[in-house]
Amino acid sequence: MLFYTVALLLLVGAQGNTHELDIQNLIDLSSAEDSADPEDAHLLVPDLIEKYGYTVEVHNIITSDGYNLTLHRIPHGIDQTYSEGRPIAYVQHGLLCSSADWVVPGPEKGLAYILADAGYDVWMGNARGNRYSRKHNTLDPDDDAKEFWDFSWHEIAVIDVPEMIDFVLNKTGQSKLFHIGHSQGTTTFYIMCSERPEYNDKIIAHFSLAPIAYMKHMTSPLLKLISVAEGGIEFLLGLIGMHEFMPTDGFLHNISKPWCDESVLQPVCTNTLFVLCGFNKNQMNNTLLPIILGHTPAGAATKQLLHYAQEIKSGFFRQYDHGLIGNQKKYGSIFPPNYKLKKVVAPVYLFYSRNDWLSAEVDVNRLYTELGNSQAKMLVADPKWNHLDYMWGIDAPHLVYNKVISLMEQLLL
Repeated sequence: MLFYTVALLLLVGAQGNTHELDIQNLIDLSSAEDSADPEDAHLLVPDLIEKYGYTVEVHNIITSDGYNLTLHRIPHGIDQTYSEGRPIAYVQHGLLCSSADWVVPGPEKGLAYILADAGYDVWMGNARGNRYSRKHNTLDPDDDAKEFWDFSWHEIAVIDVPEMIDFVLNKTGQSKLFHIGHSQGTTTFYIMCSERPEYNDKIIAHFSLAPIAYMKHMTSPLLKLISVAEGGIEFLLGLIGMHEFMPTDGFLHNISKPWCDESVLQPVCTNTLFVLCGFNKNQMNNTLLPIILGHTPAGAATKQLLHYAQEIKSGFFRQYDHGLIGNQKKYGSIFPPNYKLKKVVAPVYLFYSRNDWLSAEVDVNRLYTELGNSQAKMLVADPKWNHLDYMWGIDAPHLVYNKVISLMEQLLL
């Protein structure tokens, strides 16, 4: 009971600021001009892309530590043919997500399609642990759960993303690419370029959609709760998933109860991603919502959430905290080492908003000043823009994607 009391207090506190769900009006979800096909909720990414007339390729790689990762590629636009030398746009998803994020909204709305039609060779990575990268050479995610899920976004950053980038560059014969990341996809970029600085030379520019490094001022009730309860680790792990992040419906129900009318929004209120990030009715196509729920959450390790919880608690951007003894053994110090953001010297463009539960403006400002080559900090014009709108917002093409592509075109001149 004490645990849930703390949760409810945190949720009430979150409702006292500008990060509101505005649940009263959620029944009147905004409708976009297009209607989504319900079948899309059940199709895998390659089938979705083929359905809408685009060429798709599936590539598999095995990481140096044995994880089997899948890359999805759209080599050219709908009315185009492939030609060598097309600039590469590599897109990396966020926490609990997958390559589906970029195609679920459909042509003219999904970032992957828009990039392909704009002349880019589009590659979408899938980090270890999501539904497209849930295999290992020797470990089973269920039978060997403790070993399989023993990773955070640090391992994704120093192993998965660099090795996927190398595969893309080797396959295409090019030396550089554009990198676009959302949420955790930005975190892993900063870590990659700081821990493996040679990768700065392989990036034309990076575009951060909802940048996440420092998290001291984030307002997500679920992450706040995890950070507060991290001390009672065994109890907490029982609630949110011992190794794979799979919170029970009962746990999510209690977290979302203060702001959710379950009779209307039960699918949203018990979907981990929405409970974690919030919901913006004005940017959600009501026919798209069931499609999204068919693809997310796509899977993650509990350790990924715990690592973010440590960031909130400590105020630092640093490696995983294993405790005093564990840190001494792994790092040779009682505290984890900080990531050296000054080593990120590839050009970085930050897109942020003021209604983002995870990427707070004050934390973005701090990140901007500490990166080694910040180029611009761009505030999304919509004051209600939230963390998930970068993927599925009705106005994402106008408010974000077109600006990203414009910057890419300028850099190619």
